This record gives sequence, C-alpha cells and structure tokens, in this order.
Amino acid sequence: MPTFEPAGEKEITRAIVESFMRDFQKYAESDVIIVGGGPSGLMAGKGLAKRGVGTLIVERNNYLGGGFWIGGYLMNKVTFRAPAQKILDELGVPYAESSKGLYVADGPHACSKLIASACDAGAKVLNMTLIDDVVLREKNRVGGVVVNWTPVSTLPRELTCVDPVGLEAKLVIDATGHDAVVVRLLERRGLVKVPGYGAMWVERSEDLVVEHTGEVYPGLIVTGMAVATAYGLPRMGPTFGAMLLSGKRAAEVAYEKLRELK
Repeated sequence: MPTFEPAGEKEITRAIVESFMRDFQKYAESDVIIVGGGPSGLMAGKGLAKRGVGTLIVERNNYLGGGFWIGGYLMNKVTFRAPAQKILDELGVPYAESSKGLYVADGPHACSKLIASACDAGAKVLNMTLIDDVVLREKNRVGGVVVNWTPVSTLPRELTCVDPVGLEAKLVIDATGHDAVVVRLLERRGLVKVPGYGAMWVERSEDLVVEHTGEVYPGLIVTGMAVATAYGLPRMGPTFGAMLLSGKRAAEVAYEKLRELK
C-alpha cells in the first residue's frame, strides 16, 4: 500500500488558489483569446500555442470538446471527409474508412486527443466562464472580452448583481458554434449584421466554412460553425472535418494578423 505525503486541507486549498490566481493574472492579457472550447477552438488553440503565441481558451461549460464527444444523435462516432483525416493522423487518432473518402472515429478518443494536444502545446483554459461583452478599442477594434462565472447567470436578478471582469487580447477568435456569441454581441451594438446559418448541406457547408474562416471584424476572427452563422452558410451536420480544418486555418490567420500588429 502506498503512503501518501502529508498535506492537509489548508495546503490543498492554497495550492489551488495560488496556482489559479497566478495563471489568471498572467492571462488577464493574452495574445489571443479563443471563445469556445469545441473542436475548432481547440484546433486554433493548439496551432497558436505551438507557435509560441499566448493563448487562452474560454469555455462556458465545465468540460471541453462540445459536440465532438458525442457525434450525431447521441451516437459517439464522429465522421471526417478527406482530407481531414490527416488531422487525425497528426493527433494519433485511429479511424476506419466507411466509404471512399469518408472516415469514422470514436468521439471520446478523438476529442480527448485534441484536448491533450492543445494543452500540451501550451494553451491555457478558463472554463465555467461566460462571455458577457466585448472590449472595444480605438476605431471600434475588438480588444478583448468581458467575462463572468457561468453559475452567475443562474442567479435571480433581484437577488444580486455580480459585475464581470475584462480580459484583454490582441485578437479574439469566436469558436462558439452556431451561437456565434461574440459576433452576436457586435450585432447588438449595430457593428455587424448576422444572417444566421442556413439549412443543412454537408458537402457545401464544409468547403464554405473553411473558405470563410478569417477576420469578420477588426480584431475578431470566426472559426467553425460560427462562420456559418456569421455569413449565412448552410449548417454542417454531424461531421467534423471542416471544424478541425477551420480551426487550423483560424490559427494561421491569427498568427499572420499578430505579425502585422507588431
């Protein structure tokens, strides 16, 4: 039987608080903040952190991965159309060819590999955190996000008001899926018009989502299904190749934008 080193409740509490606050203070200012920890957000985080970019992923849930865990219709198989299987090779995820150019993998395996890959690259995660607003700088450029704890949203408004805090960044990436939360915040301020996503058309949507991944407003890049919402593209359905390739593309665009800002 192992004998554990002595550590009481107070030491454990201090370890959690001190470590969290150290990271929180550091990432009050990041190079890039990615809103949404689904497949496209994780891919973008992986690509940026691997390039040495200070990257913070903000996720509203207590878990990462979004629908990548469970695939379509609560069946945890995830599909990828060529050439997206190359990302699976890169991540070390096993898969099988279902039909010509269509591949299938286990969602939990693929998702956990992607999460580990993003964290291994150096991306930091702030979960259970909601986006309340955007930070706007000169010439209405997005310069960060305003956040609050997710559980605060469940409190009755007449009970309390918990003020949010701001996190600054050179660039923000909206990876919040169909909700396109950050883009919608800009729409509320009359800065953009958001047509919303269209009906499902898998083949058309995947190509268009990757093609339109990029800066939708100064300082704001869209990736994944947020692209479909921002540009009125067809919805993608239960396949994930374009999610991964869009996230990879978002990292490339963000990296080039950061170089321009220097």
